[in-house]
Amino acid sequence: MSERTGEIIADVAVIGGGPAGIAATSILAEAGRRVVLLDESPDPGGQIWRHRRGALPPEAARPWIERLHRAGATVMAGCTVVDVLDDVESARFDILAERGNAPVAVRAATLLIATGARERFLPFPGWTLPGVVGVGGAQALLKGGLDVAGKRVVIAGSGPLVLPVAASLVAAGANLALVAEQAPRANVVRFARGLWRTPSSLVQAARYRSGFLRAPYRMGVWVTSARGDGRVQEVRITDGASERTIPCDLLCAAYGLVPDRRLAALIGCECSSAGVRIDDEQRTSHPRIFAAGETTGVGGVQKALVEAQIAAAAILGHVPSRALLRRRVVLRAMAIHMDEAFALRDELHHVASPDTIVCRCEDVTLGALHNDWTTRQAKLYTRVGMGPCQGRVCGPALECLYGWPEDATRSPTAPALVSTLIDLSVQGGNSERTEGQD
Repeated sequence: MSERTGEIIADVAVIGGGPAGIAATSILAEAGRRVVLLDESPDPGGQIWRHRRGALPPEAARPWIERLHRAGATVMAGCTVVDVLDDVESARFDILAERGNAPVAVRAATLLIATGARERFLPFPGWTLPGVVGVGGAQALLKGGLDVAGKRVVIAGSGPLVLPVAASLVAAGANLALVAEQAPRANVVRFARGLWRTPSSLVQAARYRSGFLRAPYRMGVWVTSARGDGRVQEVRITDGASERTIPCDLLCAAYGLVPDRRLAALIGCECSSAGVRIDDEQRTSHPRIFAAGETTGVGGVQKALVEAQIAAAAILGHVPSRALLRRRVVLRAMAIHMDEAFALRDELHHVASPDTIVCRCEDVTLGALHNDWTTRQAKLYTRVGMGPCQGRVCGPALECLYGWPEDATRSPTAPALVSTLIDLSVQGGNSERTEGQD
C-alpha cells in the first residue's frame, strides 16, 4: 500500500488475465518484480482458458496457471478497469478500477496491456431475439454451466473458433443441426493445408472436427434471418443460390474476433483496425506501455504466449531469444493467412434490412444511419454506440458495414458506480491523458 488509502503500488501492472497476461505476469513476478494482474473475470484464464469453478482448467492452461499461483504476483480477479491516467511528472500510471462495487487504485511504472479480443457481430433480422448469442458467447455460457442437452443448435459464423465451440456443444449433449462457415470452401481448404507450419494447430483442428462428425459442416453458407415468437425458433440460411429454414432453440452467430484496443487508445497508444501498434519488443508508441496477445492482432493462444514472453523479457531489460522471435514470425504469418482465408464476404454487408436494430443499447436501426456520415455524426444524430456497452457490440459492426473507425475512447471504459468514479477521480487528480490515434 502507499500513502493513498487503498492504493496498490507495483513495478508493472498487467491488464487482462488471458494467456498473454498470465504468462507475462508469471515471468515478471518470478524475476522479482512487483506485479499486479487485473482482470474482469472471477478467475484468470480469459475466454479461451475459462473453466467452471471447481473444475480443472484446460490441459494446456494448467502449467501457466499453476506457475502464476506460485509466482507471487498480486492477482485482482473480478476487477474492471475504468480509466488509466499517465502521471508524467512521476513517470507512473494511475489505474482506476472497480472490484465488488468498491474502488481500486493501482500505481505502476510500466503497463502491459493484454485485453484480448471481442466478438464481431453483424446485424441481421432477428439477431436480437432471446436465444441468439455469439459463438464465443455460447462457449462462455457453456463453461458457466448452461444446459444445452437436447437443444437444437445452429452455429453460423467464421474462423477457427467455430470448431471448438461446435465440439463443446455436442459434448454437452446439444443436437447440433448445422455449422455454417461463411468463407468459401476453397479458402478454408487452402488455410487448412497451410497449417503444416504449425502441426499442433492441424492436430487440434482435426480433433475438434471429430467432436461433431455427425453434424453437417457447410462452407460458403451464412444466416439471412432468425424468427420466433418471443425467442428464436428457426433460422434461415443461404449459400447465395438457395435458402433453407432450420428449426433451432439456440443460434450462435458471430463473425470472428476483433482486437480490443479501446484501453490502449484511451491511454494514447497508436492503434489501427488491426490492433495496437507495437515494435519488435512489443512496446507500443508509449515508451512505458507494452502490449501482447489478441489486442495486437488476433492470432490465437500460441501467438499470445510468445508475444507475452517477448514483452516480459523487454520489460526486464533482457534480449528475447532468437527462438521466440522466429516463432513469432511464423505465428504472425499464420494469423495473416487466417485473416485472408476467413475474410468476410460482401453479401454479409447487405443482410440487415432498414428496420434491423444495429445498436441494441439505443435501439438504433440500420435505416436511421447514412453512408456519408462520420462516426461522430452518427453518434450525434442517433446516439449509436453511446449506450452502456460503449460501442463494444455495434462498433465493430459499424466499422465493417460503413468503414467507420471506432470513435475516440473516453473514460469510463466500462459501467461503474458514480461513487467509484468520484473517489477515483480525486485519487488520480495529478495525472493526465494524451489522445490516442485510431
